[in-house]
Amino acid sequence: MNFLLYPIYVRGEAFLTAHQGTAAATEFQKILDHPGLVLNQPIAAPAHLELGRAYAPSGDNQGFLALSKNAHPDIPILKHKAEYEKLK
Repeated sequence: MNFLLYPIYVRGEAFLTAHQGTAAATEFQKILDHPGLVLNQPIAAPAHLELGRAYAPSGDNQGFLALSKNAHPDIPILKHKAEYEKLK
């Protein structure tokens, strides 16, 4: 994991836990705005997932659904159909 991005990810998680979706989305988007840093890093996929979770309470989940529709079906989060179906 890119250690420069880890504090941003943790802040995003903290905002998500505090039900501050907009602030959490801002943090996760900071990670995704640097594709050159996260291209081969394991933080990229969780950042996308958490960004989707941050947007879900506001009903703005189209970006996450667009990313996930072409995803490999064996990705663990897609196996959790209940959460995934709520986003649709």
